Amino acid sequence: MEEALWKSADKLRGSVEPAEYKHVVLSLFFLKFASDKFEARRQEIIAEGHGAYVDMPEFYSMKNVFFLSEESRWSFIMQNAKQDNIALLIDTALFTIEKNNPVLKGALPDNYYSRLNLDVSKLASLLDEINKINTQGDEEGDVIGRVYEYFLSKFALAEGKGKGEFYTPKCIVNLIAEMIEPYKGKIYDPCCGSGGMFVQSVKFIQSHQGNARDVSIYGQECTNTTYKLAKMNLAIRGISCNLGEQAANTFTNDQHKDLKADFIMANPPFNQKEWRAENELVDDPRWEGYEVPPTSNANYGWILNIVSKLSQNGVAGFLLANGALSDDGTELKIRQQLIENDLVETIVILPRNLFYTTDISVTLWILNRNKKARTVEQNGKLKRYRDRQHEILFMDLRQMGSPYEKKYIELTDDDRKKVTDVYHAWQQVGYEQTYQNVPEFCYSASYDEVKEKGFTLVPSRYIEFVNRDENIDFDTKMQGLQAELTDLLIQEEKSKADLLDVFKELGYEIKL
Repeated sequence: MEEALWKSADKLRGSVEPAEYKHVVLSLFFLKFASDKFEARRQEIIAEGHGAYVDMPEFYSMKNVFFLSEESRWSFIMQNAKQDNIALLIDTALFTIEKNNPVLKGALPDNYYSRLNLDVSKLASLLDEINKINTQGDEEGDVIGRVYEYFLSKFALAEGKGKGEFYTPKCIVNLIAEMIEPYKGKIYDPCCGSGGMFVQSVKFIQSHQGNARDVSIYGQECTNTTYKLAKMNLAIRGISCNLGEQAANTFTNDQHKDLKADFIMANPPFNQKEWRAENELVDDPRWEGYEVPPTSNANYGWILNIVSKLSQNGVAGFLLANGALSDDGTELKIRQQLIENDLVETIVILPRNLFYTTDISVTLWILNRNKKARTVEQNGKLKRYRDRQHEILFMDLRQMGSPYEKKYIELTDDDRKKVTDVYHAWQQVGYEQTYQNVPEFCYSASYDEVKEKGFTLVPSRYIEFVNRDENIDFDTKMQGLQAELTDLLIQEEKSKADLLDVFKELGYEIKL
């Protein structure tokens, strides 16, 4: 079904850019899904003997179903699918659904299909394919959600490097959720893209017999079309959220200034340049107690935004380019302050080629405001946490992962279980296994060790590598390798930043 839909969407080639497929297709998915839910609820109301109330919106909203007027229903769209004005009819349907359901405010495209000037036959063909979807065939109601995820990943693959920032591969999102366990409280994502972090958080809760109503979701997204994707993605699954009044830049127009979140999950843009003007945000309260993040790179701006939003016992899991582990200058000062304030809990180097948008290895950071010994009730169970004050767990996953879509890597269920077991064993007393340092995989470092190494957070500076030949002069070999790779850089016109990240992973400071 998913492949057939993708091929159908690909028929739009020549009419719209591949980057536009998602906006064309996913809104139609949403329209079909909402209509099927409406029709099912409509029959249910009649079967219950309440036929007199069948056109009252309240009887739909009480079951988390959107009320659809006649012109918004899929049956009406299909009756007119071959008409020359079908694009206008789709726009009218989406506008009316949003108007009649305040929770969808700002979620659906506005006058989008009319502006595209799509070939009527191609649009009709796409409608025919979507009409084949049985959105009610899954008892868990996630057929449309599964299709939605599939299309988001295909769009990211199609758009290639430098595009598709709205999508984080599901295996990475699952790893973050499984590590920080967002069972209860406020969840926040300052750059939420299409909302994947929230979707997987709710799935994690449900798969562990938790209650999704125990979490409140807050997010922000700066790109308007992606903001709409997120609202649609969450609406499809019945997940209520607060994504702010509008699409907005988190740094210059914070939509959640007073928020204190229990869990933060994020995949900020890597190495974002010129994210603020030289004299802008200098006195921002989010940097209070820290150096002001430099204008040249937003990595530490994102970190400090996240720190400022953490509650007293808050935990954050987020991704950054590896350069943030050992940057000098202002970044080093901020990193030292974070370590001295005992916020850094775990640093995990991920395999290369996990992302559709970059082939470099990236880092998962876990920050924790409370690393003290304590007992916590979590999802009906008591968990005893060790005192891990002034300790940091380092993990290297670069040898993990299985091939995916030929040129990509994904972390399997077994890979993620191995990582989360080690992390939770390090954290908890009485866990099903006991933590121990493992060469080439994990190491628990003390504050003194980190201080001695100049507050670098590069895992290879701490984890033992048993296969290294101590008789080899690695510094000399690295200098030769540097010269070869620099030549390749010039030939292939690749970014120097990517090369520097590779060297920093290995613990070497290279100047080009």
